[in-house]
Amino acid sequence: MFTLIDLPYSYTALIPYISKETLEFHHNKHLAGYVNKLNEILAPHEFFLNYDIEELVQNLDKLPEDIRQAVTNNAGQVYNHNLYFESLQGGKQEFKLSKELGDAIDSFGSYENFQKLWTAAGVGQFGSGWVWLVVDGEGKLSIEKTANADSPLMHGRSPILTMDVWEHAYYLDYQSRRPDYIKDYFELMNWEIISQRYAKTLTI
Repeated sequence: MFTLIDLPYSYTALIPYISKETLEFHHNKHLAGYVNKLNEILAPHEFFLNYDIEELVQNLDKLPEDIRQAVTNNAGQVYNHNLYFESLQGGKQEFKLSKELGDAIDSFGSYENFQKLWTAAGVGQFGSGWVWLVVDGEGKLSIEKTANADSPLMHGRSPILTMDVWEHAYYLDYQSRRPDYIKDYFELMNWEIISQRYAKTLTI
């Protein structure tokens, strides 16, 4: 069975950028709902419950056709949210970037230009979706955006960071001010974890 991840911080840890109410609702209602629905869909297909969430998302073509879209929607949202929540931290940011990841981000021109491109992707995503930092086979980074429950992992690529731009991620705190949510998101990125993910992709 798939389980709801424990957050590596408290529901109040992301204040003032993300409120306790938003985080609790997002994690304990939205994500929990996707986990429960995924288990319900896969209950008659126990073989797939042996997969971890990454394996499931990478092997959607092996699912019976009658449940494939529903699993895609719910497994995609579980994977996306797990990566999102585990990419955040509250409090003072002690760790910035590993040298390797910092050098890779410089391929955007500068960290400041990376921020501009990331913000443009988030603001420009029509409707619900996600923004991703993705690594190719040579360690080069790109910024991608996807709609709904889609992710680069479903298409054979390696994401190391994502930002949720579904309204439930920010609306209680920011209403329609998505650009302000994105600006504050840079205060929450856990660059130590993201740097570790980047290093892992270089060893695969």
